Amino acid sequence: MPANTTAPSGTTGSAGGKTGRKKGRRARLIVIALVLALVAGIGYGAFWSVSTVRASYPQTTGSIKLDGLDGDVEVKRDAYGIPQLYADSDADLFRAQGFVHAQDRFWEMDVRRHMTAGRLSEMFGAGQVDTDAFLRTLGWRKVAQEEYDKVLSEETKKNLQSYADGVNAYLKGRDGKDISVEYAALGFTNDYKPSEWTPVDSVAWLKAMAWDLRGNMQDEIDRSLMTSRLDEKQIKDLYPDYPYKTHKPIVEKGAVSSVTGKFDPEATPSSSDTDSDTAQGATGQGTEGQETGTQGTGMPGATAQGAAEGMSTQLASLADTLDEIPALLGPNGNGIGSNSWVVSGKYTTTGRPLLANDPHLAPQLPSLWYQMGLHCRETSAKCQYDTAGYTFSGMPGVIIGHNQDIAWGFTNLGADVTDLFLEKVSDEGYLYDGKVKPFVVRDETIKVAGGKSRTITIRETNNGPVVSDRSGELEKVGQKAPVEGVAPDRSDGYAVALKWTALDAGRSMDAVFALNRAKDFTSFRKAAELFDVPSQNLVYADTKGNIGYQAPGKIPVRKKGDGAMPTPGWSSEYGWEKEPIPFDALPYEYNPKRGYIVTANQPVVDDKYAHLLTKDWGYGSRSQRINELIKLKIRDGGKISTEDMQKMQMDNHSEIAALLVPELTKINVSDKSVREAQKLLEGWNFTQEPDSAAAAYFNAVWRNILKLAFGDKLPKELRVEGECLNVRRADNSGPVDEQSKLVRECGQRAPDSAQPDGGDRWYRVVAELMDDPKSDWWKTPKSVRDEATETRDELFARAMEDACWELTAKLGKDISTWSWGRLHQLNLKNQTLGTEGPDLLQRLLNRGPWNLGGGEAAVNATGWNAAGGYEVVWVPSMRMVVNVGDWDKSRWINLTGASGHAYAAHYTDQTDKWVKGELLDWSFETNAVGKSTTDTLTLKP
Repeated sequence: MPANTTAPSGTTGSAGGKTGRKKGRRARLIVIALVLALVAGIGYGAFWSVSTVRASYPQTTGSIKLDGLDGDVEVKRDAYGIPQLYADSDADLFRAQGFVHAQDRFWEMDVRRHMTAGRLSEMFGAGQVDTDAFLRTLGWRKVAQEEYDKVLSEETKKNLQSYADGVNAYLKGRDGKDISVEYAALGFTNDYKPSEWTPVDSVAWLKAMAWDLRGNMQDEIDRSLMTSRLDEKQIKDLYPDYPYKTHKPIVEKGAVSSVTGKFDPEATPSSSDTDSDTAQGATGQGTEGQETGTQGTGMPGATAQGAAEGMSTQLASLADTLDEIPALLGPNGNGIGSNSWVVSGKYTTTGRPLLANDPHLAPQLPSLWYQMGLHCRETSAKCQYDTAGYTFSGMPGVIIGHNQDIAWGFTNLGADVTDLFLEKVSDEGYLYDGKVKPFVVRDETIKVAGGKSRTITIRETNNGPVVSDRSGELEKVGQKAPVEGVAPDRSDGYAVALKWTALDAGRSMDAVFALNRAKDFTSFRKAAELFDVPSQNLVYADTKGNIGYQAPGKIPVRKKGDGAMPTPGWSSEYGWEKEPIPFDALPYEYNPKRGYIVTANQPVVDDKYAHLLTKDWGYGSRSQRINELIKLKIRDGGKISTEDMQKMQMDNHSEIAALLVPELTKINVSDKSVREAQKLLEGWNFTQEPDSAAAAYFNAVWRNILKLAFGDKLPKELRVEGECLNVRRADNSGPVDEQSKLVRECGQRAPDSAQPDGGDRWYRVVAELMDDPKSDWWKTPKSVRDEATETRDELFARAMEDACWELTAKLGKDISTWSWGRLHQLNLKNQTLGTEGPDLLQRLLNRGPWNLGGGEAAVNATGWNAAGGYEVVWVPSMRMVVNVGDWDKSRWINLTGASGHAYAAHYTDQTDKWVKGELLDWSFETNAVGKSTTDTLTLKP
């Protein structure tokens, strides 16, 4: 964001601010400089670009011998390369799934397993050592191994082994260049060769999912960092309470109607117009001992002054480290999430339930998802599956989709399953209840391509791994985080340990297979009970007309505190209880009277629920809009069709525009150019279409409102890297316009994770300030070009002016040519060599741009970070509308295509349709699949 020359009164700053850092939540791997040799010679580059690229294209017709099969497996691909697999046993089905995944996506699979194991340096060199060290400290691979060895069922382990056998059958006898073009590029700097796939490689991927969907850890860090610049009330202003009166939770009844909360299928009618039971335990806000803490700090007795003593140093370092970790699912912030809703047959044109889902994740090429069908020719004890939907390459089974009996969708629940613990440490160990306890210590060796191996030492306390050993930002947390009451001497600071439910062995892999086999709501809930991490909202529909919802997951019960800020680790008064919230106490819903269920990352239940799930919900803009669209459609006896569900997914309405535009159009504007831009807002319907000039101008105004009112008042650790402003020296209390007392301070946060990000939390922040036009938040200092602002309307007028000049610079002087899509563009990048490789390689692997509609916290959630710019940073990664019971009338789309091979026909063949909001026919039954099949490959024993 553009910098002001001075900071608001009452703020402090420090000199310096690291500039030019290249950090971000997408995987940023090393530049393969020697790949330039590919085009160094005349003709050689052309040979590489054609022959090498095509060498890895998979065989999709004819037959291939696959060792280990008991019978033939047919792989039937449609015109978009989407495969449907037919087998006679579970083992053959998952062996074939591994083989086909590897055909289309092995490079993606290989990078993922190296990431989850902390072994990226083996592929990409020394630039990944720090990332590997942090991932080794978290121990994803170690926990996955424990799950496989000690926790998962024998049936699951057999399926995982069959899948691994299929992957390895594809790899056998193939050089890297025969697997994917990226290996050919890597071969110019590295003699890396892919190793065999193992079952644990698949299990570990669930840890990456859990990490990116872990809940409020970033909010916990940000609140702590804010204490260096803001007081408790100001922090509270920026984290307002959820508006339960206007934005509905998922489960709309806050109390339990049964004593135990256990689902009784015999007692619950299956008709869709009956009332619902919700399993939520006893009513009452907060369990005994779960304190909400004081505003801003979450720790009684803590002060902003105590927090400001040094917290920003450790916490900012942690944020930097998190920015370096490849976040395959997307940046962590408000507005990010997913949509899923289900409508009872009572209100549909089909007379059967319709279920929609579109998870919002980082845009990447290829898409995170892989569409596939897994079919037993005849279901039996030997062959149990007949399911289709969206899979993860590298993992067996279907993650989201349907089988012959039920359909299901996921959105992120957002439960708070991580806590940062401050630890008083010494060479001998860490302090706990007055005694020094020894660390659990392990050494790990990181192998480095083209360099010497590195050995790291990992320390763990009873609260988890000491992540501040790897993270400068977390080190800052330990130096400055506020603590209550009597605390040990801070000295040079506390260490910071991470407690996270995903670091305990769980059964989520068992849950995937159980969900694929589920036949009714009872078996669906039993499958959900196994889904430890990540905690998701599960929506449900079945062929008998029932709809439902279940909140699963291992969610901790805190002894003290609310998880909003770092917690003292040296006292047994804190920490977690041994057992999480019981599954039978987690919310569910079955056939609600209203006839539909909407989940879009809003609160699961109201604030009367007995247990603390999180204090950092999404603020319900998307969910409330979907609720309104459904109500509008069914009002006066209307019915909802598959096409209506599809249109809802593409709804571009802006809630914040509806709030602000009536006020913006009242402001007296004297500048002719700004007045011309203001006129765009008059009569605008708040819809963010890609060709809308009004949407372009409004979103620029919104971005500048946030910057002026909030962004320039936040500490440097939260602001965009490299964007600088002048602030008062920490030791000066003189007027802010005395230039001699100012220092230059530059932001340190990656653009797609900086604040204010403009998500629906910020919608709420501004909404609550609208009736206070003289709030201090509206005050800005005088700058070289602008006068100081004292009121809301003065700040709005300045934001309108700044936005006009910003868009003039970006889009030109002719306002009639402005459009939201020209600002709001999607670029699809290969998540390794396509991000920082040579230009030639990026052109080979990457695609785009596409001009998009939608926006931040719209139902069509093409997210952008208002602090960082207008570029699309998360998207509906797929969309589906399931026609329950008439499966062949279901529809689906992927962000890219089935293939991970550059220039293959199915690399991005779905993207243009995705951009337009179109969906593909989704064949499921044998006859429909046969009609849509264009290529058939037979895998033979």
